[in-house]
Amino acid sequence: QVQLVESGGGLVQAGDSLRVSCVASGRTFRSYVMGWFRQAPGKGREFLGTISRTGYSTYYSDSVKGRFTISRDNAKNTVYLQMNSLKPEDTAVYYCAAGAFSQATTPGAYDYWGQGTQVTVSS
Repeated sequence: QVQLVESGGGLVQAGDSLRVSCVASGRTFRSYVMGWFRQAPGKGREFLGTISRTGYSTYYSDSVKGRFTISRDNAKNTVYLQMNSLKPEDTAVYYCAAGAFSQATTPGAYDYWGQGTQVTVSS
């Protein structure tokens, strides 16, 4: 079992950059594929991207490809989501998730979730 805690959210202006982090408990972090999702008010949970166990492979949704970058540091049990050129429509709660399937895009494919961190982008 793994517990996930996101941090780094906040209020930024359109065009700014922000990096959110997700720290995992336990010594099994490197055995999980990690994913990032977000959920805006009144909407479903949206897939953003995944990163492989080693960190060598990433996969992104078309909506964020080229603006968002996922990385991980297995020595620190941490996965990151770097967000550039933020837009007001990026406003949402951002979640990290741990699972077993590479390039999984649906929430049900992930076994563990963090509590989320709020990102608000003002225009």
